[in-house]
Amino acid sequence: MVLMDNLGYGEIGAYGGGVTRGGATPRLDTLAEQGVRLTNYNVEAQCTPSRAALMTGRYAVRTGNGSVPLDTGMYGLTQWEYTMAEMLSDAGYTTAMFGKWHLGQTPGRYPTDQGFDEWYGIPNSTDESYWPSQAQFNAVAKEQISPYAVAEYVYDGRKGAEPKPVKVYDLDVRPEIDGELTAKALDFIDRQTVAKKPFFLFVPYTIPHMPVVASKEFAGASGKSKWGDVLIQMDTYVGRLLDRLEEKGISDNTIFIFTSDNGPEMIPGQHGWSGPWRGSYFTGLEGSLRVPFIVRWPGKIPAGVVSDEIVHEMDLYSTLAAWTGGKVPSDRIIDSLDQSAFLAGTQQKSSRDSVVVYVGNDLFGVKWRNWKMMFKEVERGTDEKMTFDFPRMYNLYDDPKEEYQINNETAQHFWVRWPMGEVLKAHQASVAEEPLIRPGTPDPYSPPKAN
Repeated sequence: MVLMDNLGYGEIGAYGGGVTRGGATPRLDTLAEQGVRLTNYNVEAQCTPSRAALMTGRYAVRTGNGSVPLDTGMYGLTQWEYTMAEMLSDAGYTTAMFGKWHLGQTPGRYPTDQGFDEWYGIPNSTDESYWPSQAQFNAVAKEQISPYAVAEYVYDGRKGAEPKPVKVYDLDVRPEIDGELTAKALDFIDRQTVAKKPFFLFVPYTIPHMPVVASKEFAGASGKSKWGDVLIQMDTYVGRLLDRLEEKGISDNTIFIFTSDNGPEMIPGQHGWSGPWRGSYFTGLEGSLRVPFIVRWPGKIPAGVVSDEIVHEMDLYSTLAAWTGGKVPSDRIIDSLDQSAFLAGTQQKSSRDSVVVYVGNDLFGVKWRNWKMMFKEVERGTDEKMTFDFPRMYNLYDDPKEEYQINNETAQHFWVRWPMGEVLKAHQASVAEEPLIRPGTPDPYSPPKAN
């Protein structure tokens, strides 16, 4: 599973980007032709909640990770959560993660505490690579004003041991780290092929999160733009992974997933492209929620399929369980839906037709089929939040950019508020049934007993 960081819907060729962004993506475009490509694959609006939902099969607000950590340094998944990596490990898979975690930076909250046998990468976010180049930051770090106002490190870890800091994650390391992650992933494939054991390899790359900069190998490769260079770099790295599977003779027996954690960057000069949708990440707009998703499994799922059915990243949890013999917990609310039959082509429709939309810990609205009802909106991730007395309603087929909140067409379809209201009622009832874990909750955690 390859997870890009803030890769917008419109960046790669198969989704309308590639050469139009200055850098062709032939390997990814071919991958899309070899499997299923979704055009309505939904994620959470920020990095941490997106990764939490992916790993647990639960809305991120349930786990205490509805927002990136802005007010508590002790964040991430409690050990009570049962991650995708733990599920696959219990199903007999060797597990490894090479890349960005963003689900905890304190002892007990690292990937190797959450089901991964090995990890190499960063615990937090790539924008922290700016910090060590700032004199004021370095002075504050020496003053030890906060345990979290310190340089981020690249870590190397194994299950059962405390991860070791390898080097400071600074602006020299930032451009080259994805190349390191690729090399680590290739080595892992080699080792597991020799061991003849099934494996789960999770590669959450750091590009194209800001700062958007290509490695020395790809700097100037497009001859057009930094985005073109980074796209060529990304496409090449994924191609190397695909080639290694082929070389080892395991390509046909490997599920290969390519996707992103959320929509594009929002900072001018670093911002990405959401294709036909409006909005950056940190918003509830479609540009925030829809990202590329490609899955290939030769002989098991059909090739060349494009679908606009609604799927959420949480669904990968139950889907992979169905494909691998993993067990989905029954002692907690799981929002993930099994999409294995849908992706295999034996089921025409997705197992879901709705998604509840959160931005941070705020419930913004709901998507249902081709409709969207929103009570709040943020134009760009850093902008002021707007709250509406009358919800904005969009027909996403007629108004994909969500530009005309109430028009003659939507006014004729106000009945859609009732089925969407049922989705919200069911979700809110589930929240009442199992109280949300509060951000910053320490371990050990166990859910409160029902009255």
